[in-house]
Amino acid sequence: MSCGEPHETDCSEVLDHLYEYLDREMPDSDCEKFKEHFDECSPCLEKYGLEQEVKKLVKRCCGHDDVPSDLRSKVMGRIELIRAAEAAGSDGAAAAGEAEASERRAGAAEKDDQDALHAPETSSPADSSARGRKKFA
Repeated sequence: MSCGEPHETDCSEVLDHLYEYLDREMPDSDCEKFKEHFDECSPCLEKYGLEQEVKKLVKRCCGHDDVPSDLRSKVMGRIELIRAAEAAGSDGAAAAGEAEASERRAGAAEKDDQDALHAPETSSPADSSARGRKKFA
């Protein structure tokens, strides 16, 4: 999209980085360029306003879900592993790889446990009563 007017910052660049601007994930100097562009360009300003409203709506409707504490712990643990690996160099990368493999195995075992809990029983009620009679016979 382009309004057809010349701008210091091109419309396509502004729209490509609109969410970075909305999320305040860009340097202040770029934010200033975007503000100037929005002051000059009504189509981009309209798109910015629309995307800003969508973000507000999503936050209002979906922003109340709490993150499970075990998920938060896993994510923070992974971040710490990566930071430690970066600090330690290549030896740390090998250790992080081993830790990741161990974490995958633990996750697979946990999934197997949960699958077993939710698996339907394959025996019939008649089988169950026959087992009960064998105990008391």
